[in-house]
Amino acid sequence: MKLFKSIKWRLQIWYGLILVVVLAGFGFTSYQLERGRQFRRIDDELHQRLEVLKNALHRQQPRGPNGNRPFPGQSPRRQNLNEPPPGGPPPGQFPEEDPLGLGARPPGKFSLPEDAEHFFEASDPHEFYFSIMRDDKEIAKSMNQRLSMYVTSTYFGGPVNQLANLPGNTQRPQNVHSIENYREIYQHLPAGDFILVGCSVLPELNELQHTALNLTAVGGLILLVGLAGGAWLVSRSLKPISSISATAVKISAGDLSQRINVAEAESELGQLAAVLNSTFARLETAFAQQKQFASDAAHELRTPVSVMLTQTQTALNRERDAASYKLTVEACQRAAQRMRKLIESLLALARFDAGQEVLKRMPFDLFKTISDCAELVQPLAEERAVKVFIEAGPLEITGDPERLAQVVTNLLTNAIQYNQPEGEVRVKLESQNGLAVLTVTDTGQGIAAEDVPRVFGRFYRADQSRTGAGNTGLGLAISKAIVEAHGGTIEVASEENVKTTFTVRLPV
Repeated sequence: MKLFKSIKWRLQIWYGLILVVVLAGFGFTSYQLERGRQFRRIDDELHQRLEVLKNALHRQQPRGPNGNRPFPGQSPRRQNLNEPPPGGPPPGQFPEEDPLGLGARPPGKFSLPEDAEHFFEASDPHEFYFSIMRDDKEIAKSMNQRLSMYVTSTYFGGPVNQLANLPGNTQRPQNVHSIENYREIYQHLPAGDFILVGCSVLPELNELQHTALNLTAVGGLILLVGLAGGAWLVSRSLKPISSISATAVKISAGDLSQRINVAEAESELGQLAAVLNSTFARLETAFAQQKQFASDAAHELRTPVSVMLTQTQTALNRERDAASYKLTVEACQRAAQRMRKLIESLLALARFDAGQEVLKRMPFDLFKTISDCAELVQPLAEERAVKVFIEAGPLEITGDPERLAQVVTNLLTNAIQYNQPEGEVRVKLESQNGLAVLTVTDTGQGIAAEDVPRVFGRFYRADQSRTGAGNTGLGLAISKAIVEAHGGTIEVASEENVKTTFTVRLPV
């Protein structure tokens, strides 16, 4: 089903099931505790009344002249001539105990003492009742008794004295049971008597039913509130996912400026949205750079191609002398060399971007590399009357000497080419905190503050004065790629019409 494929509904259903189980467990436990408390109270009251009846029954047993009860077969001492002769107890009296269950006695009588009558009041809502049996005969019962011999015939399968008069059965526990809406406690006495005390538990059952309804109602209300709160919480938690999906759809349609609205930046989804926004921003920048790069590359290639086409078309229009053909070929050669240089630079950048450029890793003296590069650009410096000063000493690092020489040459060439006539270029090399720090400072026209962040962009030129012959605008971009491939950094700082300083930091 589609419903179970939704993360929102799966979380909601799982949360609802857990809530139902917790509420059901809590409600059932509360109900059982309340039920146990109610029945323990009833059982205590039944036990109290049973003890009252046992004590009253004990006090009403006949006794001999010395205060002791006679044993079976023994007659009490006659006090006067009106006493019956020996051989049996007086009418209406019998001995209390028959431990071996061998003597048969006629039924006696029992009357509830006045101090115990309040335990069995008819106005009591529980309607307490009792029944006393002896030798399978009921000798006493309360007026509101609900059961007669039902317990004897149902729970014991025969007369009470068959269980009560077993030899050695002198200690018999009390038993509690429930029948319909009644709770009863009964006990066999050692002499064969049987006492049953019961009461109506209908008020407790009604109260328990009311408690169950209240627990159900409260649990249902808590369940509804919990489900509503859970639905709100799940919806709020998953809201960033909907925003992410909507933004992704717009971006896939071509609008790279779209961003996810992050309401809760501290949550996990908020952090994910922030990461995706950063990714989208880099993606937009990459597409913009790619678009600009393609445009700039086409522009750079169009100029030499136009030169070649113009020269060849002119040469083909009419017959010319050998000198004119030579000039045309030389112009085409210069245009082709410019194209080749541009293509090689583009390929180098492509390899660095793809991580396919293989750099050498070998120790070398960076100071010697700087000296060689300065000697290489010396003719250009003499042509523009620029003096180059080097403040450095031997410093060995690990890297690709050819690629780093390309960086140094490019920085020196730019510092000379864009310097003031008779200006200065100062090169400084020193070791700082485990890094080789190279600075190249010129006294040229400087770079505008708004152009500084774009200096290392591909095909970037601050103005037309920085466009020299054969300059492709990729030198600084390639230099940055080489330095970063060595794990270093390159920065620029400039003051217009004062100086420009490039700083390169490389790990030693």
